Parts: sequence; structure tokens; C-alpha cells
Amino acid sequence: MNCDSAKPFLDSYADGELDLVNHVKVEEHLEACFNCDVYYKDLKLFKNTLAEDRSLYFHAPDHLRRSIRSSLRESSSEPSKNRFLFWRWTPVFAALGIAFITLLAIFTLVRPANNTDDLIAKEMVSAHIRSMMVGDPHLMDVPSTDQHTVKPWFEGKLDFSPLVVDLGQQGFVLVGGRLDYVGGRAVAAMVYKRRQHVINLFTYPETTTAAGETLSKQGFNIVHWNKGGMTFWAVSDLNAGELLQFSELLKNS
Repeated sequence: MNCDSAKPFLDSYADGELDLVNHVKVEEHLEACFNCDVYYKDLKLFKNTLAEDRSLYFHAPDHLRRSIRSSLRESSSEPSKNRFLFWRWTPVFAALGIAFITLLAIFTLVRPANNTDDLIAKEMVSAHIRSMMVGDPHLMDVPSTDQHTVKPWFEGKLDFSPLVVDLGQQGFVLVGGRLDYVGGRAVAAMVYKRRQHVINLFTYPETTTAAGETLSKQGFNIVHWNKGGMTFWAVSDLNAGELLQFSELLKNS
């Protein structure tokens, strides 16, 4: 993918709406192309600004509503009862129409706050799928079942120290870890196995609260929670009950 073919996809990529194949292609291009990466980051900043700056919303002023009502009254020249009733209610419909347009503009410019987690969840699933793609395996940078080998490997590679817990006795075997890039930042990914199922546990610093939200995307289950100033996203094709059990073990560790 070159610059000309990548740019039409950047808007959808920034919104997390690309299919997996094109998402991966764009991501690989951004890693190799400085100009497109700058363009993408500017686009992302612009979208975030629109979402956060409520001064950009349009609110119809009162004088506009009064002007519309006045114009409608003046245009009514027939004395029939039906026309009187029609013109009597038309300003109400006009005001409702203005309110509808205003609400539509708000929802067009600003995504609801809970959509942020939804977009990140999609990125987490994409990262989980990428880690296991045939022909380009990148499941682990440091393959090891020893937490005392995996945790030190991250030193100097991240601006935080990730949680690494051995849950082998509980049936969730630590098999390694790697660096990944999700949600616009570098994250730690711990890899566990439950029978033949791979669990990717993504973690990075976060101050918002998430008590144990369970999601499902593209056939994968996700559990999201926060603990000690860190956020955790567990992604797997493992059934939701066992993945929730995995998250509870980590919360209590």
C-alpha cells in the first residue's frame, strides 16, 4: 500500500471502522511512512478536538425561532379554520425540526463517551488476531513460562512496569509476552493459554474506572477492568465465563 492508496482509508482507520485486512495494511504503511503518519495523527487530533470542544455545537438562538413563527403568522391570509389550525401548529413543528437538526449535528460531530471503549475494544481484537496470523507470527517477543523472566524483559521498553502473574496452578498458563501498539500507544501484552485457547492480556496506565466490563467483538470475548492505575483488556476465543474467571484471578493477585 502506497500513500495514494492509504489516504482514502485513514478516516475510517481513525474511527476503527476498517476491516481487518485493510486495517493491517494501513497500520503497516503508517509504520513505514512518516508523512502519512503525521497526517493520521493530525486527523486523530482534529477528531478528538471536535469530540471534546462543546463550543463547536450549534444551538438555534431564540430570535431565530421567533422570526420563523412571525413569518409563518404573517403568511397566513385565509380565515378558514383548517388553515388557522395548520399555521397555529406549524411553528411548533418548525421548532421541533430545529431541535432535531441540532441533535443530529451533535451526534454527528461527537461520539458518545462509551464509544471510546468500543473503538479500543475493536483495536484490541485486531491486535489479538494479528498476533496469531499465519505467515507473520508475532505472538511473543519473550517466550517463557517464568514470570521472573517475562517481567524484567519489559524494563526500558515501556514507561511503566506491567503486571505479570503466574496462574498455571489455576489452569491459565503464562507462555510469554510482547510489545504491542493499541489505542494510540505502546502496551504490554502478556500471553496465556487455557487448553488450546490463547489469551492476550493487554495492559497500560489508565486513570478511568472499569470494574469488569464484558464485551464480544468479531466472535472474541473481551473483559476490561482497571486496577492500581492500570487498565487491562483480556481478549480470547475462550468462553466468557472462563475469561471472566481469569480476570478475577488477576484482580485478586
